[in-house]
Amino acid sequence: MTGDPGVDALIRQWAAERERTPEEQEVDRIASAWLADAPAQAPGIPGQRARTGQSRFVPVESADPGYLAAMRSRLPDVPEELLTAAAGWWQMVGGVAEAEEWWNAGISPLDQRALDYRAAGLAPSDLSRRLGPMTVLQHLRRGSAPAWCVARLARQQKSA
Repeated sequence: MTGDPGVDALIRQWAAERERTPEEQEVDRIASAWLADAPAQAPGIPGQRARTGQSRFVPVESADPGYLAAMRSRLPDVPEELLTAAAGWWQMVGGVAEAEEWWNAGISPLDQRALDYRAAGLAPSDLSRRLGPMTVLQHLRRGSAPAWCVARLARQQKSA
């Protein structure tokens, strides 16, 4: 699908979780019909109330449309829900440009490990740096801990 075995496994897992039994489909149909009878009100967050007047709801967008468009251009076959979830993760920690830097460095923003690497202190530019005979990205793909890679990079800078 995407060429990245980790992302492909994530997409397969997502697709397997989305498969529904006939009983689950019937439960969903009944719940949808029941909710359709409820008074229609757009989802949102209650707005700031003035001293007088009606309270209003502000619509909530779950993901930045610009980010979704950038991801959709790279992964046209990935389901919308998965793109929206990934966009939500990245919106909390960075922007579209940073996610694309990780992607260009060899880690897909759909891969949760990218956030783990970022939290450990790695930058996209660190992934191509060499630690002995392999790059940081190769070490990570073979199971090395991100903290170990960060410590080795710091030691390398210190000795240089």
